[in-house]
Amino acid sequence: MLTLHHDPGQPRYSRCWPFLLATLLLLFTPAAFAVTGDVDLTTSAVGYIAVVVFVLAYALVMAEEKIHMRKSKPVLVAAGIIWGLIGWVYVQNGMSETSEYAFRVTLLEFTELMLFLLVAMTYINAMEERRVFDALRSWMLRKGFNYRTLFWLTGGLAFILSPIADNLTTALLMCAVITKVAEGDKRFINLACINIVVAANAGGAFSPFGDITTLMVWQAGIIQFQEFFILFIPSLVNFLIPAAVMSLFIKDQKPSSVYEDVQLKRGARRIIALFLLTIVTAVLCHTLLHLPPVLGMMTGLGYLQFFGYYLRQSLPRSLERKRERYSRLGDNKKLEQLGGVVPFDVFSRVARAEWDTLLFFYGVVMCVGGLGFMGYLGLLSEALYTGWNATWANIALGVVSAVVDNIPVMFAVLTMEPDMSHGHWLLITLTAGVGGSLLSIGSAAGVAVMGQARGSYTFLGHLRWSPVILLGYIASIAVHMWLNAGSFGVFG
Repeated sequence: MLTLHHDPGQPRYSRCWPFLLATLLLLFTPAAFAVTGDVDLTTSAVGYIAVVVFVLAYALVMAEEKIHMRKSKPVLVAAGIIWGLIGWVYVQNGMSETSEYAFRVTLLEFTELMLFLLVAMTYINAMEERRVFDALRSWMLRKGFNYRTLFWLTGGLAFILSPIADNLTTALLMCAVITKVAEGDKRFINLACINIVVAANAGGAFSPFGDITTLMVWQAGIIQFQEFFILFIPSLVNFLIPAAVMSLFIKDQKPSSVYEDVQLKRGARRIIALFLLTIVTAVLCHTLLHLPPVLGMMTGLGYLQFFGYYLRQSLPRSLERKRERYSRLGDNKKLEQLGGVVPFDVFSRVARAEWDTLLFFYGVVMCVGGLGFMGYLGLLSEALYTGWNATWANIALGVVSAVVDNIPVMFAVLTMEPDMSHGHWLLITLTAGVGGSLLSIGSAAGVAVMGQARGSYTFLGHLRWSPVILLGYIASIAVHMWLNAGSFGVFG
């Protein structure tokens, strides 16, 4: 990563930071700036206005469940105001090219990540449309698991799936399973949803594909693909300790749900295989060709489009064969179902992506990129990584991510690029990933599950178990520092 100046020959990554720390920055005197423009705005009225705008926007984001306003709205407006203020100042100083270049660099960072996430979401939506996850839920019901087994099974699956399908998607899928299987039992649903959120965040912390923050670290080239798996055992500890305690409070009884036979749609298994191939392509682009992983992901979207074309073209022949077979068997129910079959459409899967999350991501990136360009991230870097020990700074930022989304927290650290060891970079990757589990609003997975299991999984219901989750957080840090002690002396 490079320092962003007005010289177009000096390109730089620009990222985001948390609003809570932004207000604290005003208490510190100006110091060395990690990412700044040519005009220091940290002590100006324009700078103060920008910070207030971001604080207000993020306050509305945190109140999303209360006021029923999508989180993308306030940050989109805030981004426009902040960069408008920057543009006005730089035009007044005859330096409009500098602010324009800074905006373009920040926008490029968002674009790469957005396209990467869009492809992943499209594949997940395609698998959902092909009933892959409905089949998983049906299998659980067919096996007749009791509540305790379901608690461990959904938590374990969330931990295993989130490194591949990302923590947000995994949490939503497992929540759908729990609310369907244990319908009406609010106490169990609350405990199971807490476990799912913790497990999904923990599983996402040791994979570049598990969370937006890990993806950012990987794309920045700070941690290589295989190095993320060093965090597997600390992440596992983070999941197991609270899960073990919570499982003691689950009744040993079976749910009273109705079993539903679910058949996978044509091409479901091949779409799963194509998704895995897409991930491999992205990894190879980054490790062998030293090109951005988004190239591999977009190529993978092409795989899915070609396969979607094949499914559409071969649908009439497939339906004809099935009609003949079901007619011979006299299966009128299956024949009726064939009448409702619609062709597979890749673009309808793209349209079903979580656009509110993607636009929220844009708003956060642009807001914090603008605040960083004003000079505030330099103050934060000086306050945390010069005034504090890097270990304590990273642990504290993990706790902050329980109040503020972990995306701006990780963007802040990446933009500041503090001089710390490889072990500390792994530590902030871990803490930013799992720290959000301390509160239900601390991660995208938690917020999404609160919406899906409304009335059963609540902020206060999660808060009661925060001390237990904190034990897992502390234990995972201790395990990482013990197992990977040698990496804390390695820089670069």
